[in-house]
Amino acid sequence: MAKELKWKGLTEEQAKALDLPAFLALVPSRERRSITRAMKTEDWQALNSAIESGKSNVKTHVREFVILPSMLGKTIAVYTGKEFVRVICTLEMLGHRLGEFALTRRGVSHSGAGVGSTRSSKAATAR
Repeated sequence: MAKELKWKGLTEEQAKALDLPAFLALVPSRERRSITRAMKTEDWQALNSAIESGKSNVKTHVREFVILPSMLGKTIAVYTGKEFVRVICTLEMLGHRLGEFALTRRGVSHSGAGVGSTRSSKAATAR
């Protein structure tokens, strides 16, 4: 039998039913302060209203937005500086920020020596 996924002892249905004050009591102080300060900004209000209205394509540049219980199961496109990356909010993501799941840096894969390189540098990479 598969183990049921829980967040701080709550199932997904119980977490979705949490109101904002109850959720704030469960998250760490940094996220709690961030949410209470951000609630006063226009960016937060616009994004929160778009999410709660059930809009299908929600795009945002606000990477520091904390994932709330009302966002569970929703897909949000987060801007990485180059493109929008789709983030599907799950139970494990509660209390984290959107930017943590939309990576801005990628691994570098170098190719062989380029045109104009010397024979010695071409030989060094041919090993």
